[in-house]
Amino acid sequence: MIKFLDLNAQYNSIKTEIDSAIADVIAQSAFIGGKYVAQFEADFAAWVDAEHCIGVGNGTDAIEIAIEALDLPPGSEIIVPANSFIASSEAVSRAGHVVVFADVDPGCYTISPESVRQKITDRTKAIMAVHLYGHPCDMAELAKIANEHDLRIIEDCAQAHGAQFDGKKVGTIGDVATFSFYPGKNLGAYGDAGAITTGSAELAKRLRMIANHGRIAKYNHEFEGRNSRLDGLQAAILSAKLKHLDDWTNHRIAVADRYIARLAGIGDLVTPVRMNWARQVYHLFVVRTAKRDELAEFLAKRNIQTGVHYPIALPRLVAYQNHAQAEEDMFATRTSDQLLSLPIGEHLGSDDVDAVCQAIGEFFEQ
Repeated sequence: MIKFLDLNAQYNSIKTEIDSAIADVIAQSAFIGGKYVAQFEADFAAWVDAEHCIGVGNGTDAIEIAIEALDLPPGSEIIVPANSFIASSEAVSRAGHVVVFADVDPGCYTISPESVRQKITDRTKAIMAVHLYGHPCDMAELAKIANEHDLRIIEDCAQAHGAQFDGKKVGTIGDVATFSFYPGKNLGAYGDAGAITTGSAELAKRLRMIANHGRIAKYNHEFEGRNSRLDGLQAAILSAKLKHLDDWTNHRIAVADRYIARLAGIGDLVTPVRMNWARQVYHLFVVRTAKRDELAEFLAKRNIQTGVHYPIALPRLVAYQNHAQAEEDMFATRTSDQLLSLPIGEHLGSDDVDAVCQAIGEFFEQ
C-alpha cells in the first residue's frame, strides 16, 4: 500500500521526542496556557519571521478571530477564493460579513487577482488570500489591489507552513494570518490546534483577548470574547515537530519535483505549476484530468491511495445554494470534478513515487 499520508510512520520517526514532550506536560499539569504554549508561540513566530503569534483552538477559529479583530463594518464583503475548504468562507459569514467568491488561477489554483478586481464593490473591505495546496498567492498583485481600494488582507496559511512569496514566508505579508495544525497538515498536532500571526502589537493584543474571553488578566474581562485556546499538550507536540519541519518540507518538494518530471506529457494530465516567485511546500500534490474518477479507481486497485481536494467548489455547495454566485461560471466550478490529489509526504521514497507514476502511465496507455 502506498499511503496518501502516514502519520504513524511520522510519529515513529520521532517517537522519543513526542513521548517526552507529552510526559513533561502531564508531569507539570500544564494543560491550559503555561510555558509550553508560550514556548511554541515564540518558536513558531521565530520560524515564520512574524512579530506576534497567538495559539488558538483550531484553524477555523483562527480565521473567525482574525476577522473579528479587524473590526470591519457589519455586513462587509470579504472576497474568498471559490476553491478552498469551507472554513475560509464560513468564517466570513459567522463573523457577520458577506462572502464574495473570486475565481482561481488555472495553474496554481490560488485566488486570481484579476477575478478579485472584478468582484470589488464599495462594500468590499478585505481579501482572503488562501495559500492553497501549499502554493502562495500572488501577494504583490493582491497588495496592490488592497492599497488601491483600502482593503485588509487576511492570509489563510492552513496548507502553507513555510511557503514563501518572493523570499518572504507566508503569514507575514498581510495584515493578519491564520494557521491550522490539524493532524494532516505539514505541521500537524495530535488533535485540533491553530495559530494567528501578525506584525501589529495592537492587533495581537486584541486577537489574544478575543480568544480568551475578552481578557488579558484573569477575571478582568474588557469585552465578551470566546474560548479558543491552544492547549499545552498540542503546543508541546508542535514544538517537537517544528524542529523537523524544514527537513520534511524539503522532502515534500523533492517528491513533487520527481512527480512533475515523471508525469510530464502523460495523457491529458495537468501537473501543478510553481510560479518563479513561489516556494511551494506541497501540502497537497494536485493533478487535473477529465478522467479523474477512473484514474482514482485504477490507482486504488493497485493499492495507491489518493484524495480529492475539493470535489465541490464552494459556490456550488448546498450551504451556498441561495448565494448570488451559486451558478456563476468559473474555472473553479468547471474543473472541480477533475482534481485528484496524489500521495505526498516524507513517508514516500523514490520507489514509491516511481510506482505511482508508472501506474498513472499504464492507466493512460490502456
